[in-house]
Amino acid sequence: MTRTAMVNYHVHKDERQAFELDAGEIVGNLISPELAPTKVHVADARAVNVGAFSDTSVEFKQAATGVQSFGDTQDWRPTYDAELTQILQTELNAKEVIVFDHTVRIDDPNADRKPARNVHSDYSKSGAEQRLVDLLGAEKAAHWAKGHYAFINIWRPVGDPINSAPLGFVVPDSVADADWITLDLIYPDRKGQIMGLAVNPEHRWIYMSKMTPDEVAYFNIYDSRGQPSVAHSALDMTEDPSIQTVRKSIESRTLVRY
Repeated sequence: MTRTAMVNYHVHKDERQAFELDAGEIVGNLISPELAPTKVHVADARAVNVGAFSDTSVEFKQAATGVQSFGDTQDWRPTYDAELTQILQTELNAKEVIVFDHTVRIDDPNADRKPARNVHSDYSKSGAEQRLVDLLGAEKAAHWAKGHYAFINIWRPVGDPINSAPLGFVVPDSVADADWITLDLIYPDRKGQIMGLAVNPEHRWIYMSKMTPDEVAYFNIYDSRGQPSVAHSALDMTEDPSIQTVRKSIESRTLVRY
């Protein structure tokens, strides 16, 4: 089954482009580079075989959580981090997993963190290498860099099944090298890099319809041995117009050693 959705691609420019998050030290204030709204066709992973993680750099899995609420106190983190670690150790045979960030996103104009509506991947090569040092320190990062490591994100619906703005992915073998654009990511306290994606009609999009809080998508952001990064974005589409639930999700970032 194929659906249509709107996404916001990036635009090639001569000058370097950047996102500025929490601009002016206002939480949730985002300054974005130019984006190109584009209609795309999206295949539903429930209806077609979209391939395994090794083929598409993304996989969907049934994975219930014991966490009842992802509240601000974050007393849920030890339980949830252990669950995510178990998923990656089991599914990807990871030897070591470090869960280092969680972002709850709510599709509400007043939310501090809204769904990311730009087609992107979270790190450039140099951005990933710097993040490795940031997380581990120079000495341990140098040790990890001699082996095989990767940044893997895990995404889960929170509360209700996803009826609008589901997370979609671009199958990596449909992406040309020239489609990628390096973008600066500017925070009040640090600077990073991400990769934006420009329009290409050859892109093949996939998603999983009506994902529930008992399901996750785990996907590759950067791999030191060359597994492709997967571009992703919230999809502007609605499954059932009669349902008025607000899309809420938690995205967790992990560093794994194979």
